[in-house]
Amino acid sequence: MRDPLLPEAFRLLTHVAETDDTFTIGLKPLSGSEEFRFAPGQFNMLYVFGAGEVPISISGDAGRPGTCVHTIRAAGPATALLKNLQPGAALGLRGPFGTPWPISQAEGKDILVIAGGIGLAPLRPVIYHVLQQRKRFGRVAILYGSRAPKDVLYREELARWAEQKDVQVEVTVDAAEAGWRGHMGVVPTLIPGTEVDPLHAVAMVCGPEIMMRYTVNELEKLGLSDDRIFLSMERNMKCAVGLCGHCQYGADFICSDGPVFSYDRLRTRFYRKEF
Repeated sequence: MRDPLLPEAFRLLTHVAETDDTFTIGLKPLSGSEEFRFAPGQFNMLYVFGAGEVPISISGDAGRPGTCVHTIRAAGPATALLKNLQPGAALGLRGPFGTPWPISQAEGKDILVIAGGIGLAPLRPVIYHVLQQRKRFGRVAILYGSRAPKDVLYREELARWAEQKDVQVEVTVDAAEAGWRGHMGVVPTLIPGTEVDPLHAVAMVCGPEIMMRYTVNELEKLGLSDDRIFLSMERNMKCAVGLCGHCQYGADFICSDGPVFSYDRLRTRFYRKEF
């Protein structure tokens, strides 16, 4: 059994710029003897030599375990160094950790995927799985919002997903630019226009907490019960195994009890201010 506190050496295979500050990397174990396997919704701790560790959700295809994929926004010293790494570089990895999205529980139901900004990355493995196993699910709606058109992630994939039968893809931006012909506004404004059956749907949501709060309100108005709304509460994770306490959220530790929670578990503390 692997030591969950001991990083393994991985090699950087690919590095692709997504936006000005966001990039996607593909990693493989340095030994080359094992495939990396995970469940959609889990995360890894990436260790950058000289800068420390950062928790990053896995954004690749769980059905293709050969490479470990992460989409990352450069927002601190470690992620800034990751942004500048070149293929061939070595880094440490611990994981995977955390609870996955409830994909098996959602079989036979309509799927509502709602993401804001970099929050699309943790949900991309869900989309891959649902579209690959299309007959196991009902209608699918993918709602995504970013700050501006230049910040939209996975543009080509969004276009391909929209071409599939019974898949509704809506993209909105907070502030439009010249040439933008799509929606303008926050993500929750897209929810009333979805084609899913709220009485037989499961919603999976990831994004800034303020976005998720308004999204939950709209989903409840639509008719989804709290036990069918799932949120990714990635925040302040430090050790990934529930020892350090940085991510304590009431009685839960986000890293070990989450990061995916059903809203009925969070309802009593979701709107409580922190001090």
